[in-house]
Amino acid sequence: MPAIHEANNLGDLLKFEAPNLYSRDVASVAVGQKLALGAVVSLDAEGRLKALTPAAEGGDTAVGVLAVSIDATSAERHDALFIARHAVVASDALIWPSDITPEQKAAAMAQLKARGLLVRASA
Repeated sequence: MPAIHEANNLGDLLKFEAPNLYSRDVASVAVGQKLALGAVVSLDAEGRLKALTPAAEGGDTAVGVLAVSIDATSAERHDALFIARHAVVASDALIWPSDITPEQKAAAMAQLKARGLLVRASA
């Protein structure tokens, strides 16, 4: 019998959030981005979400975690729901850049913690 693989959903990622949707924000996503649920994101120079790129000059600052998958490969999107503050997210549901180092990941998790986003091992 073949194994079935189910993609992560919001329940796999978000373990706690504040009442009344306080933890969530909606933002624009830069053109050319295709981001999956759980992607750790930063802001570009125009204030749009993009995938975290810690190797960028000056380094990116992690500002949240996407709560939905979003495809902005052909046009800017203005409906990206992301977890921005006062929440707990599961570490194994986060999507990091493939070339991130352990030190960069630790720095990004500290940046998320400064925003009230705690990264915890999921149960």
